[in-house]
Amino acid sequence: MNLLSAKNISHTFDYELFTDVSLELHSKESIAIIGMSGSGKSTLLHILSTLLRPDHGNISILDKDVYKLSKKELASIKRDVLGLVFQSHYLFKGFTGAENLEVAQILSNQEMNPELIERLNITQCVHQKVTELSGGQQQRISIARVLTKKPKLIFADEPTGNLDIITASEVMQLFFDYIKQNDAGMILVTHDNALAELCDKVYRLEDKKLIQVK
Repeated sequence: MNLLSAKNISHTFDYELFTDVSLELHSKESIAIIGMSGSGKSTLLHILSTLLRPDHGNISILDKDVYKLSKKELASIKRDVLGLVFQSHYLFKGFTGAENLEVAQILSNQEMNPELIERLNITQCVHQKVTELSGGQQQRISIARVLTKKPKLIFADEPTGNLDIITASEVMQLFFDYIKQNDAGMILVTHDNALAELCDKVYRLEDKKLIQVK
């Protein structure tokens, strides 16, 4: 099943970041995008996840052209289909970790999977205030909140940046297990080439072009 299709995407800020970028993501598939800092990886991820509209090109999600959808239809896709894991956790600071997860359950009408809490190793800290948690703990709460929604499409920008090597490996395996079990897909942006190689496909953003290297 085709989850996402990007065709001929180009974007410019003060200078041209990239041009004529195309890729497709299918169910049970993971894609990594690598490249030097400033090459436009995060901007491309923002475009693919509908947070930013490109200067040129087209994005389809579940065979729907996102630029032809109404605001209500697009909001529904963002809420029910997309899961965003970015470097900033965007947790509610006055809440505990558990309360953040409860918000996700209410908005998505999904039940929390206790196994998710165990695999992310946040059982002991989930009832603490967000401001009392370490960066790594906040990152894992953020990941739990996203997966609670049961998204079909996961967009992850350096999702293991605050984690040690062992925990990062465990979190990535959780992502891979999730997409296989839920017919979902993931697009990952990372500086870690070893992490990227774990994905089914790897693309490098270089010289304004997206080149498949795996």
